[in-house]
Amino acid sequence: MKSDTIYIYNIKSLVGIQPEGRINLKGAEMAVLNTIEDAFLLIKDGLIADFGPMTTNKYNDLLNQSDVIAINVKGKMVMPCYCDSHTHLVYAASREGEFVDRINGLTYEEIALRGGGILNSSKHLANVSEDELYESASLRLKEIALSGTGAVEIKSGYGLSLESELKMLRVIKRLKQDSKLTIKATFLGAHAVLTEYKQDKSGYIKLITDNMMPKIAEENLADYCDVFCENNYFTKAETIHILECGKKNGMIPKVHAEQLSHTGGIEAGVECGAISVDHLEYANETDLELLKYSKTAATILPGAAYFLGLPSPPARKLIDAGAIVAIASDYNPGSSPSGNMNTMMSIACIQYRLNPEEVFNASTLNGAYAMGVEKELGCITKGKKANVFITKEIPSYAYLPYSFGSNLVETVILNGEIIAY
Repeated sequence: MKSDTIYIYNIKSLVGIQPEGRINLKGAEMAVLNTIEDAFLLIKDGLIADFGPMTTNKYNDLLNQSDVIAINVKGKMVMPCYCDSHTHLVYAASREGEFVDRINGLTYEEIALRGGGILNSSKHLANVSEDELYESASLRLKEIALSGTGAVEIKSGYGLSLESELKMLRVIKRLKQDSKLTIKATFLGAHAVLTEYKQDKSGYIKLITDNMMPKIAEENLADYCDVFCENNYFTKAETIHILECGKKNGMIPKVHAEQLSHTGGIEAGVECGAISVDHLEYANETDLELLKYSKTAATILPGAAYFLGLPSPPARKLIDAGAIVAIASDYNPGSSPSGNMNTMMSIACIQYRLNPEEVFNASTLNGAYAMGVEKELGCITKGKKANVFITKEIPSYAYLPYSFGSNLVETVILNGEIIAY
């Protein structure tokens, strides 16, 4: 449904309001979730035009205008859509076999050494067409949109060869052009070492920096460059080298950091001015201090830690230290086969002891910051894009993470257009 004007009224709670210019939240700020009870929201030309209490509402004349979509949401809440700043949702095949292997006692590293994990996804991706990848990823985008996600970052990294990495990034570019969601693309050629270069990692890094990056820059295929800084993957020094080369090719740094062990990924990210460092299960006190004084977002990925049975990231300590903490899904076939942000918030509440206000702010405004769209998305602010969802009738916003098995999103509006109603 499309109209230049959408008028939503009798809102039980309008959630996630921020003043103009607010780009992130940190520390005690994250425990505050600004709301207006019994509110209205006016959307014009795809943007948030006005909002406030129903007692100050001056738009009731819009109810009688045929070119206005008016929605009475009595008993329901309106919230900004989630901004999922870390996913791998372009992939060719699922990996439930590895799921069973882990149940039977194999670790993530052991599976990878047997040719599973990232290399498994790379093998499958090489054998499918760009169109096939596009179609399957489009279905996943629709799935996450219907659960309230309005912006998403998508990584390459299952290609590893020049041809397959370009294939993935070209698919992401098509998705950007065709989808109603706001999409950012990340080049993750340094996700693992291509099998042919197993004994020549420096040669593979040179392939990334000297061959892949210039071509990606030429076609304007990536906003960000990411590296899996981890034992048996890429060292801190290699991570810095790759990220600095990425910067020279117009890609802002991101890092997969401290997921399976402590290898200096956070230090590398902060040194390179990364927009975010992600995972963080093995972050230490020195890392917390670095993040406290940096502009780099600390992105926790509850789905991956849960699915792999990893230690919980120090989310509570990160917030208390004053870091900019975001939550993302890590939607991928191997370690987090879900893009449901409501589930991610539930895990963060239950396992990390974050409160509902903190997880909501981490999944919206701070998620937007971690993918570079904080000036246009992530909160209810006049002039920002109208990416919002309307809940079903619920008693409070805490009911969202509380009811982890239910999709309580009833209506989704992206760029001022109703995509699900």
